Amino acid sequence: MHKKLLYSIARIGDLSSLIAARLANAAKVRNLREELARALEAPAESFRAHFHNVEHHKAHMASAFLVSGFDRAAILSIDGFGDFVSTMWGVGEGNRIEVLGQIEYPHSAGIVYTATSQYLGFPKYGDEGKVMGLAPYGNPRFLEQFRDIVQTEPEGRFKLNLNYFRHHSEGVEMTWDDGSPTIGRIFSHKFVETFGPARYNGNPLGEHEQDIAASLQARLEEVGFHVLNHLHKQTGSRRLALAGGVAFNSVMNGKILLHTPFEEIYVQPAAGDAGTALGVCYWIENVLLQRPRTFIMGHAYTGPEYRNGQIERVVNGSGLKHRLLEDAQLPRVAAQAIADGKIVGWFQGRMEFGPRALGNRSIVVDPRRQEMKDILNARIKKREPFRPFAPSILEERVADYFEQTHPAPSMLMVYQIKPEKRAAIPAVTHVDGSGRLQTVSRDANPLYYDLIREFDRITGIPVVLNTSFNEDEPIVCTPDQAMDCFQRTRMDVLFLGNYMVER
Repeated sequence: MHKKLLYSIARIGDLSSLIAARLANAAKVRNLREELARALEAPAESFRAHFHNVEHHKAHMASAFLVSGFDRAAILSIDGFGDFVSTMWGVGEGNRIEVLGQIEYPHSAGIVYTATSQYLGFPKYGDEGKVMGLAPYGNPRFLEQFRDIVQTEPEGRFKLNLNYFRHHSEGVEMTWDDGSPTIGRIFSHKFVETFGPARYNGNPLGEHEQDIAASLQARLEEVGFHVLNHLHKQTGSRRLALAGGVAFNSVMNGKILLHTPFEEIYVQPAAGDAGTALGVCYWIENVLLQRPRTFIMGHAYTGPEYRNGQIERVVNGSGLKHRLLEDAQLPRVAAQAIADGKIVGWFQGRMEFGPRALGNRSIVVDPRRQEMKDILNARIKKREPFRPFAPSILEERVADYFEQTHPAPSMLMVYQIKPEKRAAIPAVTHVDGSGRLQTVSRDANPLYYDLIREFDRITGIPVVLNTSFNEDEPIVCTPDQAMDCFQRTRMDVLFLGNYMVER
């Protein structure tokens, strides 16, 4: 009894410290004027701008709905945590966003996914996507255990069985290194008692880990659809705007139209916390100031752009063989290189906003070649073999290859590839017959569209394999970074603006 009392006091102390730290951070955020003044070494009274505090999930909701082009839509923001809330849903109409419900700390679907990813030996920030890719290899034989871990409640709510976690009682360490957080262990001893010893990164993956990943993914989908079906019942809307870190779960996203009454979906291209900056701006512009909504984010190509004059210096300085192509030549020559089996670096136009390379900072190869997945990993990407690569497809040809046709311009939907088409594009067909597709329209990206169209003309296949232009680093942004990556890796040819660079 004495030991239990001491343990309880220790837990209360840990929790008090955690809450105190969060409140101190909240107080710091409330004094942004003073923080900015201190950083700029200027008097606070010299700043004439008005400062607005927008809650985390309201910023997520605004980042999706206010730029979606929908006049009215249901809205869901779902992630780990922000401002002591993990999930918020509501309805948007015109310039108004009404919150209809939320899930508060310590309950979170995002926390479950992160904790399980850690347990499976994927501890890095963003590794949840690896677990999503692993899930199709397994069977969800631990689904009942995950139903105990995450329990649904009436009116779209859910709660965690907190015995499986330590974030609420002991706190979780978080440190920052080069802009990326390192998160301490979230799962508890109860998690280990239930599933066995945790896998440490680098140890072999087996059936046990695959089945846990499959069970986790299946339960996330059940919980997500539980929330969404209630949201539809509340709003009656056929349209959905979706944001938050869990909105990067493209497998769940791709099943929403199959398991809920929604008919149209807009997923914010930068659905994670990076997108909240956009949401805050439009919350202030449209909700607080009531200015008309004029911007529709129909594509993610909003980043820096570099002209041929700027690129010429980089190309000349490389010492590599190169030539300047006419505009009309560029997609034809590049498509032929892809059809010939070459690994093509494709650096064009404005960089994409969000984590996905969508045809402007991409490595593009032939999806007809089964071996391309292994070649890419061996020569450039160094990714785990269970992780799939994505297909980019002409928007008007989606029905020929996929079992669903709703546009997916930001590569945030996974659909089943039609069985009769899987052999035609094996390099982008996952183990379960699915593909995380990017639909490409002429309006959104005419040059990338023309590249795929030319590949279709040559091969009869309106699909290319698209992966991000990088090697275990952030996606390249500048011509210098693209050239550096090209020279460090074993890409065959680089199309840098109108310049074709070869070894």
